[in-house]
Amino acid sequence: MHYILTFFLLSFFALCTYGQNVAAAMPDEIEPIVAPFDMPQLQRPVFPKRTATIRKSRDIQRHIDRLAKQGGGTVVIPKGKWLTGRITLKSNIRLQIDEGAELHFSGEVKDYLPAVACRNEGVDIYGPGAMIYADGAENIAVTGKGKLVAPARDCELLDITMAGIPDAVQDIPVAERIFDGSKPRAAFGFQAMADKPECNSNGRHYGTLCLPVFFGPMNCKNVLLEGVTLEGSIFWNIVPVYCENIIIRGVTVESHGIARTDGIDIDSSRNALIEYTSLDCGDDCFTLKAGRGMDGLMKARPTENVVIRHCHAKRGAGGLTVGSETAAGIRNVYMYDVDIDESSYGIYFKTRRPRGGGGENLFFDNIRMKHPKRRAVYWDMLGSATYVGKLAERFNRDNDPRLTPYFRNIHFKNVTVAETKEFAKAIGLPESPIENVTFENISSPSTHDITVQDAGLFSVSWKE
Repeated sequence: MHYILTFFLLSFFALCTYGQNVAAAMPDEIEPIVAPFDMPQLQRPVFPKRTATIRKSRDIQRHIDRLAKQGGGTVVIPKGKWLTGRITLKSNIRLQIDEGAELHFSGEVKDYLPAVACRNEGVDIYGPGAMIYADGAENIAVTGKGKLVAPARDCELLDITMAGIPDAVQDIPVAERIFDGSKPRAAFGFQAMADKPECNSNGRHYGTLCLPVFFGPMNCKNVLLEGVTLEGSIFWNIVPVYCENIIIRGVTVESHGIARTDGIDIDSSRNALIEYTSLDCGDDCFTLKAGRGMDGLMKARPTENVVIRHCHAKRGAGGLTVGSETAAGIRNVYMYDVDIDESSYGIYFKTRRPRGGGGENLFFDNIRMKHPKRRAVYWDMLGSATYVGKLAERFNRDNDPRLTPYFRNIHFKNVTVAETKEFAKAIGLPESPIENVTFENISSPSTHDITVQDAGLFSVSWKE
């Protein structure tokens, strides 16, 4: 009895103290990547030795453009506070944020125009893009021990933003999906709200602007984000889309208490390593996405080959979330040696009938959960009638079969949960049950509770 009590106290102490500063434990060199699938050994991009140190905020983009024309180099943001709008990285450019440097981003719409190609909640559009943006670049990086600081919550960007992209937008040609605040709601099928005018006092149209993400490379190859802190985001933080060979290490995200602030969203991208990173978010922490509905299905760009290791998810909706945009498929994911503190769900799989795609070959090992408030592990494939209407009904058959999602081949090993209401719940679809899920060596105080609906081949072994 004394041995068991001692073991429990040591385990609980480890849960409380591990991961408080994972970046401090990060080695200088990237350790070999080991995964239960073929995964390349990713290397940091290498940059020419040219450097340019800014003296004024307007120097940032000017130096990036000049060095890019010369073949690349490093633009240094020195100690101090600097105000900027959208920054666009080019091939072979590294942006170095020195310790003590704070890069503060504008909250004014004009500083993120003209609209650029981007993706918002799984749908390709034109909009503000990202505070740090790139499109079609190779060998890009943001590094250093400084901070990226988002605009205040009362900024113009948030004043006229949309709540989200409706599914009906997918029926509009991509070139016409311009969400820069210049068009009325009617252009996208919205009806003006009876209790709110169509425009604000400045003549801007309500609800036709999509927010920029914090760091959002598009169609890029060899991407590095290392060491920096992202503070107070107004939307999703780190969102590589259609990218290849991504390294995110030693990064800190601080956006807890702010709605719709995912930490990291790997979206329709391949070959990603995330390590020694700490996320404290207002929404999902580590997130995997692959496009929404027919838009994502036709694009056919899965998220695949992702390793997440030695990381810390503090607070958020999901510690790791697969979905809900899953159309092109999410596969070959390995998460190990990770601490999850107080998310609503420790590991969360979510999609719905019109989203399509799904997830497969997902592996979780040595996961320590402190207090997932609702469940340690949760699958929800039905969604809510609020968003999908009758398609949320269990036996509804109105969905386009091409957009019926799946989850299969998901394996958990060495998972410890200190406190939670229910260990696991799985809600699949009658026409697409959750398949081949295994739990091995699991420790949870929640009386071994597992609820299963429309799911088969669940295998569980509890820690002795």
